[in-house]
Amino acid sequence: MDIHIRRLGLTDYLTTWEAMRAFTRSRTPDTPDEFWLTEHPPVFTLGQSGKAEHILEDIGIPIARSDRGGQVTYHGPGQLVVYLLVDLRRRHLKVGEMVRKIEAAIIACLYRAGLTVNRRSGAPGVYMGATGRGAKIAALGLRVTNGASYHGLSLNVAMDLSPFAAINPCGYPGLAVTQTRDEGALMTLETIGELLCEALLAEFAEARPPASLSPMQVG
Repeated sequence: MDIHIRRLGLTDYLTTWEAMRAFTRSRTPDTPDEFWLTEHPPVFTLGQSGKAEHILEDIGIPIARSDRGGQVTYHGPGQLVVYLLVDLRRRHLKVGEMVRKIEAAIIACLYRAGLTVNRRSGAPGVYMGATGRGAKIAALGLRVTNGASYHGLSLNVAMDLSPFAAINPCGYPGLAVTQTRDEGALMTLETIGELLCEALLAEFAEARPPASLSPMQVG
């Protein structure tokens, strides 16, 4: 079954979150899976078990309590966010397998952008360097309900990284973060988004990207 790609542009975090939940609640066994590409205005998001103590300083950025996995992260313009609305049961996937597919797609995308990155054992996401011991460049967090996922991944492309200093990113004190622009990959967010879509579709066994749907209104 095809995966539909929706390119939403800049969207409000809470409005998009509610749209994901509504989509997931209304799914049937025949509903196609979807990837939503977006950016958000500045917002800190806390995962379902996120601890407020990981927000170190009030710098005037709103905080949203989310139902995804993981601790605290930051979203802002210039960061690519991809939400993965996938029927895991239909694709015979377990959550851990899906996480590995997402990480593999990010690694493949960034390899095509000229960057060397890898996983880090025990810490979901993608990190710089062949051994994954460098700064974090991509984060992920999912929610699975009734066998279907929502939320997804964020990839830092060309953004203001300074708000990360006000938090313990993903719950790790002092965790360094970076972005593709600072690592020498000078592609636009749109170009990297297309590369990442191709890599995700390959990981989810799609032969080719389907035609883009018209932008969806989420607000």
